[in-house]
Amino acid sequence: MQELERYIRTVKDFPKPGIGFKDITTLLKEPQAFAQVIDLMAAQFCDKKIQKVVGIESRGFIFGAPLALRLGAGYVPARKPKKLPAATVREEYALEYGTDALEMHVDAISQGERVIVVDDLLATGGTAAATGRLVEKLSGELFGFTFLIELDFLHGRQKLSGHDVLSLIHVETE
Repeated sequence: MQELERYIRTVKDFPKPGIGFKDITTLLKEPQAFAQVIDLMAAQFCDKKIQKVVGIESRGFIFGAPLALRLGAGYVPARKPKKLPAATVREEYALEYGTDALEMHVDAISQGERVIVVDDLLATGGTAAATGRLVEKLSGELFGFTFLIELDFLHGRQKLSGHDVLSLIHVETE
Protein backbone atom coordinates (compact mmCIF):
# COMPACT_ATOMS: atom_id res chain seq x y z
CA MET A 1 0.00 0.00 0.00
CA GLN A 2 2.97 2.29 0.43
CA GLU A 3 3.23 2.51 -3.34
CA LEU A 4 -0.27 4.05 -3.41
CA GLU A 5 0.57 6.48 -0.62
CA ARG A 6 3.12 8.22 -2.82
CA TYR A 7 0.27 9.34 -5.09
CA ILE A 8 -1.54 11.21 -2.28
CA ARG A 9 -0.59 14.85 -1.82
CA THR A 10 -0.97 16.42 1.61
CA VAL A 11 -1.93 20.10 1.46
CA LYS A 12 -1.06 21.83 4.72
CA ASP A 13 -3.53 24.24 6.35
CA PHE A 14 -6.42 23.38 4.01
CA PRO A 15 -9.29 24.05 4.38
CA LYS A 16 -8.22 25.75 7.60
CA PRO A 17 -5.05 26.14 9.65
CA GLY A 18 -3.82 22.95 11.29
CA ILE A 19 -5.47 20.58 8.80
CA GLY A 20 -3.36 18.42 6.49
CA PHE A 21 -5.80 17.76 3.62
CA LYS A 22 -5.32 14.45 1.79
CA ASP A 23 -5.62 15.37 -1.90
CA ILE A 24 -6.56 12.33 -3.98
CA THR A 25 -6.57 14.14 -7.35
CA THR A 26 -2.88 13.28 -7.69
CA LEU A 27 -3.82 9.58 -7.57
CA LEU A 28 -6.84 9.90 -9.85
CA LYS A 29 -4.78 11.38 -12.69
CA GLU A 30 -2.64 8.21 -12.76
CA PRO A 31 -4.71 5.47 -14.45
CA GLN A 32 -2.62 2.56 -13.20
CA ALA A 33 -2.79 3.77 -9.58
CA PHE A 34 -6.54 4.45 -9.84
CA ALA A 35 -7.12 0.98 -11.33
CA GLN A 36 -5.01 -0.58 -8.58
CA VAL A 37 -7.21 1.07 -5.93
CA ILE A 38 -10.37 -0.33 -7.52
CA ASP A 39 -8.76 -3.78 -7.88
CA LEU A 40 -7.68 -3.83 -4.22
CA MET A 41 -11.09 -2.70 -2.98
CA ALA A 42 -12.85 -5.26 -5.17
CA ALA A 43 -10.54 -8.10 -4.07
CA GLN A 44 -11.74 -7.74 -0.48
CA PHE A 45 -15.37 -8.22 -1.48
CA CYS A 46 -15.33 -10.20 -4.76
CA ASP A 47 -16.49 -13.47 -3.16
CA LYS A 48 -19.10 -11.88 -0.86
CA LYS A 49 -21.94 -11.64 -3.42
CA ILE A 50 -22.30 -7.88 -2.95
CA GLN A 51 -25.43 -6.60 -4.67
CA LYS A 52 -25.13 -2.83 -4.09
CA VAL A 53 -22.26 -0.41 -3.60
CA VAL A 54 -23.14 2.87 -1.88
CA GLY A 55 -20.85 5.82 -2.62
CA ILE A 56 -20.83 8.74 -0.18
CA GLU A 57 -21.04 12.26 -1.66
CA SER A 58 -18.88 13.36 -3.23
CA ARG A 59 -15.52 11.65 -3.45
CA GLY A 60 -17.07 8.28 -2.66
CA PHE A 61 -18.81 8.58 -6.03
CA ILE A 62 -15.40 8.45 -7.75
CA PHE A 63 -14.59 5.04 -6.27
CA GLY A 64 -18.12 3.67 -5.90
CA ALA A 65 -19.20 3.47 -9.53
CA PRO A 66 -16.16 1.59 -10.89
CA LEU A 67 -16.14 -0.64 -7.80
CA ALA A 68 -19.79 -1.54 -8.39
CA LEU A 69 -19.02 -2.42 -12.01
CA ARG A 70 -16.05 -4.56 -10.98
CA LEU A 71 -18.22 -6.43 -8.44
CA GLY A 72 -21.18 -6.82 -10.82
CA ALA A 73 -23.30 -4.83 -8.36
CA GLY A 74 -25.65 -1.90 -8.62
CA TYR A 75 -24.50 1.56 -7.59
CA VAL A 76 -26.33 3.83 -5.11
CA PRO A 77 -25.33 7.43 -4.32
CA ALA A 78 -25.71 8.72 -0.76
CA ARG A 79 -26.30 12.44 -1.28
CA LYS A 80 -26.60 15.65 0.66
CA PRO A 81 -30.24 16.70 1.32
CA LYS A 82 -32.47 17.78 -1.56
CA LYS A 83 -30.15 16.49 -4.30
CA LEU A 84 -32.14 13.38 -5.25
CA PRO A 85 -35.30 13.72 -7.38
CA ALA A 86 -37.55 10.97 -5.97
CA ALA A 87 -38.70 9.99 -2.48
CA THR A 88 -35.81 9.61 -0.04
CA VAL A 89 -34.88 8.31 3.38
CA ARG A 90 -32.70 10.62 5.49
CA GLU A 91 -30.12 10.16 8.24
CA GLU A 92 -28.63 13.00 10.29
CA TYR A 93 -25.21 12.86 11.92
CA ALA A 94 -23.22 15.08 14.24
CA LEU A 95 -20.45 17.40 13.09
CA GLU A 96 -17.95 19.26 15.21
CA TYR A 97 -20.35 22.21 15.22
CA GLY A 98 -23.90 21.21 14.33
CA THR A 99 -25.35 18.44 12.20
CA ASP A 100 -25.51 17.35 8.59
CA ALA A 101 -27.52 14.70 6.77
CA LEU A 102 -27.41 12.25 3.90
CA GLU A 103 -30.23 10.83 1.83
CA MET A 104 -30.84 7.87 -0.48
CA HIS A 105 -33.81 7.00 -2.64
CA VAL A 106 -36.31 4.83 -0.77
CA ASP A 107 -36.15 2.23 -3.56
CA ALA A 108 -32.33 2.18 -3.85
CA ILE A 109 -31.83 -1.00 -1.84
CA SER A 110 -34.16 -3.98 -1.57
CA GLN A 111 -34.71 -5.99 1.58
CA GLY A 112 -31.81 -8.35 2.28
CA GLU A 113 -29.48 -7.05 -0.44
CA ARG A 114 -25.79 -7.31 0.51
CA VAL A 115 -24.30 -3.82 0.55
CA ILE A 116 -20.91 -2.18 0.99
CA VAL A 117 -20.23 1.52 1.52
CA VAL A 118 -17.26 3.29 -0.07
CA ASP A 119 -15.63 6.68 0.46
CA ASP A 120 -12.22 8.21 -0.09
CA LEU A 121 -11.42 8.88 3.55
CA LEU A 122 -12.36 7.56 6.99
CA ALA A 123 -11.82 10.26 9.61
CA THR A 124 -14.13 10.34 12.65
CA GLY A 125 -16.55 7.83 11.11
CA GLY A 126 -19.72 9.91 11.48
CA THR A 127 -20.56 10.15 7.79
CA ALA A 128 -19.84 6.49 7.10
CA ALA A 129 -21.85 5.37 10.14
CA ALA A 130 -24.80 7.51 9.02
CA THR A 131 -24.61 5.95 5.56
CA GLY A 132 -24.61 2.50 7.14
CA ARG A 133 -27.74 3.42 9.08
CA LEU A 134 -29.41 4.46 5.80
CA VAL A 135 -28.64 1.03 4.35
CA GLU A 136 -30.17 -0.60 7.41
CA LYS A 137 -33.24 1.68 7.28
CA LEU A 138 -33.84 0.31 3.78
CA SER A 139 -33.49 -3.27 5.13
CA GLY A 140 -30.23 -3.92 3.30
CA GLU A 141 -27.60 -6.22 4.81
CA LEU A 142 -24.66 -3.92 5.52
CA PHE A 143 -21.64 -6.10 4.86
CA GLY A 144 -18.83 -3.59 5.19
CA PHE A 145 -17.00 -0.39 4.36
CA THR A 146 -14.00 0.40 2.18
CA PHE A 147 -11.87 3.54 2.07
CA LEU A 148 -8.80 4.68 0.21
CA ILE A 149 -7.38 6.44 3.31
CA GLU A 150 -7.99 6.01 7.03
CA LEU A 151 -6.83 8.58 9.58
CA ASP A 152 -6.15 6.06 12.35
CA PHE A 153 -5.52 8.72 14.99
CA LEU A 154 -9.19 9.81 14.79
CA HIS A 155 -10.49 6.29 15.61
CA GLY A 156 -13.39 6.44 13.13
CA ARG A 157 -13.28 2.67 12.70
CA GLN A 158 -14.82 2.32 16.19
CA LYS A 159 -18.11 3.78 14.90
CA LEU A 160 -18.24 1.06 12.25
CA SER A 161 -17.72 -1.91 14.56
CA GLY A 162 -19.53 -5.10 13.67
CA HIS A 163 -18.74 -4.71 9.97
CA ASP A 164 -15.73 -5.40 7.78
CA VAL A 165 -13.65 -2.25 7.25
CA LEU A 166 -10.96 -2.13 4.56
CA SER A 167 -8.68 0.90 4.29
CA LEU A 168 -5.87 0.82 1.75
CA ILE A 169 -3.73 3.58 3.27
CA HIS A 170 -3.38 4.19 7.00
CA VAL A 171 -2.23 7.53 8.41
CA GLU A 172 -1.20 7.02 12.03
CA THR A 173 -0.43 10.60 13.10
CA GLU A 174 -1.48 14.09 12.11
